[in-house]
Amino acid sequence: MSQNPFEIPQQMRDLAEKNVDQARAAYGQFMDAMTQAMGFWTKSLPANEASAGFRAVQDRATKFAKQNAEAAFALASDLASAKDVQEVLAHQSRFAQAQMQAYALQAQEIGRLVAEAMQGLQKR
Repeated sequence: MSQNPFEIPQQMRDLAEKNVDQARAAYGQFMDAMTQAMGFWTKSLPANEASAGFRAVQDRATKFAKQNAEAAFALASDLASAKDVQEVLAHQSRFAQAQMQAYALQAQEIGRLVAEAMQGLQKR
């Protein structure tokens, strides 16, 4: 056994990484299917300024969801390969800081797009 009682065994890290890879693949399939379904749905909307604004919000929200999921999977992969609790905490701290900044920027952009879409509705 290791000298460090907080060390995570390699076998456990390997299993965790395999599980992360499987979850990432399943999520990718789900997102592909959802994107395709949303594409069919938005094509059925009338082509006007209001629906264009809605599509812009939807496209950006989908892009952000994918980015956030990728960041979460990257964190999960980092956590799976962490050798000890200190490494786990360091990964979590970096992730939380980066994601809070990302969420703030994403919220601003979505807010701007929604405001633009609402202006498009008012012009009708």
